[in-house]
Amino acid sequence: MLKRNTRTAAIVAVGAVAASLAIASPALAVPNNNSVKKLTKAVTLEGVMEHLEAFQAIADEHGDRAAGRDGYAASVDYVVDQLEGAGYSPVVQEFEFPYFDENNALVRISPNPRAFIDGTDFLRNRFDSGSPEGTATGPLVPVGIVLVDEDDPPNSNTSGCEASDFAGFPVGAIALMQRGTCGFAVKALNAEAAGAAGVIIMNEGQSIPDDREGLLNMIGDATGLTIPTVFVTSDVGEDLYSTPLATVTVTVDYDEETRTAWNVLAETKAGNDDNVVMAGAHLDGVQDGAGINDNGSGSAALLETAIQMQKVKPNNTVRFAWWGAEEEGLLGSEYYVGNLNEEEQGDIALYLNFDMVASPNYMFGIYDGDNSSGTAPEGFIPPGSAEIEDVFEAYYDSVGEPYQDTDFSGRSDYGPFIDVGIPAGGLFTGAEDKKTADEAALYGGVIGAAYDPCYHQPCDNLTGAGQDVALYDLLRAEYDLEGNVNLHALDVNSDAIAAAVITFAFDTSTVNGVRAPGKSHGAGKSADAFKNRSAG
Repeated sequence: MLKRNTRTAAIVAVGAVAASLAIASPALAVPNNNSVKKLTKAVTLEGVMEHLEAFQAIADEHGDRAAGRDGYAASVDYVVDQLEGAGYSPVVQEFEFPYFDENNALVRISPNPRAFIDGTDFLRNRFDSGSPEGTATGPLVPVGIVLVDEDDPPNSNTSGCEASDFAGFPVGAIALMQRGTCGFAVKALNAEAAGAAGVIIMNEGQSIPDDREGLLNMIGDATGLTIPTVFVTSDVGEDLYSTPLATVTVTVDYDEETRTAWNVLAETKAGNDDNVVMAGAHLDGVQDGAGINDNGSGSAALLETAIQMQKVKPNNTVRFAWWGAEEEGLLGSEYYVGNLNEEEQGDIALYLNFDMVASPNYMFGIYDGDNSSGTAPEGFIPPGSAEIEDVFEAYYDSVGEPYQDTDFSGRSDYGPFIDVGIPAGGLFTGAEDKKTADEAALYGGVIGAAYDPCYHQPCDNLTGAGQDVALYDLLRAEYDLEGNVNLHALDVNSDAIAAAVITFAFDTSTVNGVRAPGKSHGAGKSADAFKNRSAG
């Protein structure tokens, strides 16, 4: 079991912040919610929203809830206080991480002014030799751009790979180049040698067979580079390329230091410590936003599930986790798993992950544990993950909701668990990708709009501030929204989370073959086990 430690001094120091928010405490008279029927009834939308409102209040006070900043420390303190109020003995696990205060910018000044979003539309370079800071404004000059079809072969573009590509390049301009053939550092250094004041490199644009559309970190040895350099998605690159006579500003401005973040862990007092069911959600958000859907939604639903399970005496120990610094690269969950020995890793029967479960233009995605969509490489998915997927499918079937596979990619905090062979599963309602016509037929919503139009943006909040008014009016015509939260999706998924956790709390036999003592709580094939627990 977890050591029954209290909060660290660092967390106690920010306790007054959460106390000042006048947030609700867990109910004193919580029944023994030891079945799917009882627990899903107890986990209410109102209870989950109280936690989200507390997270919003914290962000209002501190500006955001990003790891390494005061709003994250206050979020940790809030979760700890709620867990202690429910009778748990939470453990706060401290770790250090490389902190970056990013103030980068990419702006098209004219024509059609547009400020692009750091972390969504573009990223500064992270070359091994350093990321030169500075600001450059000038005319945008494309260098060897060739727009591609989604199924064109990758690395077919030589944009910026040769000095001759820059013949006639105007000194002081901003070079727009395209991924392909040679390294990013080569392109940037060639542009600087030609007199560029700044560099923008766009992804190549193919989606088949590999994704060459989104963001990635530019690395490599760019020794000697002194100009600001950023990477943009293929969509942003095409937008810039298609704007004649554009003038743009590129800014790279950041601070780097080592800071502290925390994981919060709590577990049931009863249960088999050799067969632990883990359920987690990342608690941090991105800088300059409240982080309400990403990932206040998963954190709040998990917290309410833990509170309503406070009197349950499960067969298997249930360990809840709220991870820090996920947005910096799964750092909290990596730290946790990396500090477990082989025996401790082996004690974990399965891990459930909940990251973004209330996207405003939602779909109901279940991690594709049986790889029926064929998106994961052979051997990538640990055995037992398919049976976890079965339980989520059974829950959606039981309430008459549609669902679909979402890639089992390791993109969120289940990644470190599957890396050591622990079966995993979870839910996801979508991020920056766009809703299809087929999905709109299932769930409603706006075709061609992102599942979460405020993904990694300041408008991911409960207030509606900064949101695209026309788009959100369309969404509200179909859905009950509160800010960037789809209340129907949050309600359904909060119950789905509770249903899966309580099911595996009593029986993991379909996942790892471990049968609980006795027969009072039901066992059997995944969906059958769920049905047995549902009956109460």
